[in-house]
Amino acid sequence: MGKKELKTNAMRMLEKLKIPYEYMTYECDEFISGIDTADMNGLPHEIVYKTLVTTGKSGEHYVFVLPIEAELDLKSAAKAVGEKSVEMLPFKEITKVTGYVRGGCTAIGMKKKFPTVIDSSASKLDAIYVSGGKIGMQLKLKPDDLKKAAGAEYADVIARI
Repeated sequence: MGKKELKTNAMRMLEKLKIPYEYMTYECDEFISGIDTADMNGLPHEIVYKTLVTTGKSGEHYVFVLPIEAELDLKSAAKAVGEKSVEMLPFKEITKVTGYVRGGCTAIGMKKKFPTVIDSSASKLDAIYVSGGKIGMQLKLKPDDLKKAAGAEYADVIARI
């Protein structure tokens, strides 16, 4: 029997929506940072984005997609989703909330659909890389296609230094 094709929820959802994407896999068994992922795969840092999950004051969860070198500005993030405040979801809760593991979390195909915000810097790029839904996999797609697949909005949510 041939090797089973690697398909994640994110990939199945993109195919269902007829959204074109490319994927790449790499050797990695545990969480590594987005910067390490980019370096390992020879990708420019500016086009690799990470997915962060937060909890708002209301108890609702929110997803933010931002450049790997950037920090999430919690005040801007809260404002973007209409919350008084948001805080990072503890790592130990990521799988329970999203269905994905830390380092393999992507805004597409989570267990439940959460309000999602992509930093507006992505809208200026032709393509970005995001996690493919498991450790060791990256998806390359157009930012507007990610926005469509995740039901996301663009907003300025990164800390300006």
